Amino acid sequence: MERRLTAILAADVVGYSRLMGRDEAGTLAQLKEVRCEIVEGKIAEHQGRIVKLTGDGILAEFPSVVSAVACAVGLQRAMQTRTASMPDDRSIQFRVGVNLGDVIVEGDDIYGDGVNVAARLESVAAPGGIAVSQSVRDQVGNRLDLIFEDRGEQQLKNIEKPIRVYHVLLEEPESDAMPSKKQEKPSIAVLPFTNMSGDPEQEYFSDGITEDIITDLSKISGLSVIARNTSFTYKGKAVKAQTVGKELGASFILEGSVRKAGARVRVTGQLVNSNDGTFIWAERFDRDLTDIFAIQDEITHAIVEQLKVKLLPQEKKSIEQAPTENVEAYTFYLRGRDFQIRYSKRYFELARRMFAKAIELDPNYARAYAGIAHCDSWLYMVYQVDVSLEGILETAAKALTLDNKLAEAHTARGVALAAARKFDEANAEFERALTLDPNSFEVHFLYARPAFMQGKIARAVELLERAAEINPAAVQPQGLLIQMYRSLGRDSETKAAARKTVELAERELVLHPEDPRPAIAGALALLELGEKDRAKEWTTRAQAIEEEDPICVYNIACVNGRLGEFDAAFDLLDRVIRSSDRQFWKDWIENDSDLDGLRNHPRYPQLVALLNERFPRT
Repeated sequence: MERRLTAILAADVVGYSRLMGRDEAGTLAQLKEVRCEIVEGKIAEHQGRIVKLTGDGILAEFPSVVSAVACAVGLQRAMQTRTASMPDDRSIQFRVGVNLGDVIVEGDDIYGDGVNVAARLESVAAPGGIAVSQSVRDQVGNRLDLIFEDRGEQQLKNIEKPIRVYHVLLEEPESDAMPSKKQEKPSIAVLPFTNMSGDPEQEYFSDGITEDIITDLSKISGLSVIARNTSFTYKGKAVKAQTVGKELGASFILEGSVRKAGARVRVTGQLVNSNDGTFIWAERFDRDLTDIFAIQDEITHAIVEQLKVKLLPQEKKSIEQAPTENVEAYTFYLRGRDFQIRYSKRYFELARRMFAKAIELDPNYARAYAGIAHCDSWLYMVYQVDVSLEGILETAAKALTLDNKLAEAHTARGVALAAARKFDEANAEFERALTLDPNSFEVHFLYARPAFMQGKIARAVELLERAAEINPAAVQPQGLLIQMYRSLGRDSETKAAARKTVELAERELVLHPEDPRPAIAGALALLELGEKDRAKEWTTRAQAIEEEDPICVYNIACVNGRLGEFDAAFDLLDRVIRSSDRQFWKDWIENDSDLDGLRNHPRYPQLVALLNERFPRT
């Protein structure tokens, strides 16, 4: 029996029995026509699959939530156009429900709670409308130009727990034509707390405090919280609350500072109304370092109280649950997290050391186990480090045993399973991680790579676009999007991604001159823009920084291939393949459009033969 997480669309015809009673033959003919001309086309257009047709009902599944909702919207709008001139008592209308849930797969059919919830959502949708679950709303975020009307928690028939339901508004509501929308959730952005310790090495600590406050606030269903990576684009900048609020669409801004000295810590926090810049709340906490979790908890509760947000019992319990009782373990974890996000072999090894030290101090620290699994997955897959896949999976399992709702542990397990080429299991882990943390840059970015390796380029693009939306300052998503847009024939977007990559790479090279990745990503982007000389300069810089990193060597091969220096490109690819015993490179080489110029070269069959010799299909 196979299980998987999938996006489910359920639809049925409004008043089907009434229509059949009035004109059975005409209704059947019209339904058949609608299915052929609209339903099947819309589902196929959005990479969906019709699971089954049941009388007047439709059940379909999609590779992503965004695809499912976009299909539902396209379907309903097409039906509106079709029936605009038809009498209401003879026109077919659908109700549609969309859910993200776990399903059981038997042959071509799917069953389980995920399907049941989708069907119940469909039953509470308005005629011609769409109802979605909270998980769907969170996953879609701002990726579709839609308005979601929060209808609150509803007890759906035969569903044990209440489900928060959202209705998708297909057009702007008119004030006198529809019931007024519920009050939107208060939106808040948490700016990076300023490090006041006088020691730049303590930056990881103030950043970590900020991230954990964002994480806690994100657990509150009554708040809309700007993602961490978006907030952090303001790090080190002197900005006004009104400006940030306008740019991020946040009504409230939390800002503050952290001073850590020995066993003492001082944290300040100020909550500001971004509309007029007035202070709503401000506090200073002078405590022992061991009280750091209590301080975070007090700040979160103060915001809840000031914004008059209802805190549900399970949310209160989750927020008050400290990740560890050992503040020294927490400090090592924050150091490790700061290293981990830099994505190079040296920093992964440093991060792993910090996480291991955190576990020595607290053997039940779930996030530290997840951190080790994440680092080991990357070191195994890309850098050929002698780490066993079984060990990685055991470490991720340990993290999940301690906290099964830890998105980063599901992500690490997904990376490891992808490295083992168990893609169906990996995809399920990534989808679970997305459900738990729909605003995670890491989940979207890391999921995009195995999606690409499976040849699912459209899905990889969707994930990278969301990653870039969450963290607009990140170079890697934009750089990868260049070649993927090119593969899909999206020329204008290819150029736009290249321009953005160069802009971000220039900024990153100033901040981190020791990192070769922005230089090589920028070089490939410059080639896309026709700036060959500058691309060569940036490639030389990347080589000077790091000659042995396999990702750097591979991407320099791509640069050489784009420049027409084919022998140099093949020599470097040969070097990458021979130094590896991981299937990762074969999957990447087969799908990378940066190498398209090499595929008709006389040496390419030799390269393919080497790939097949090193990595035979299993």
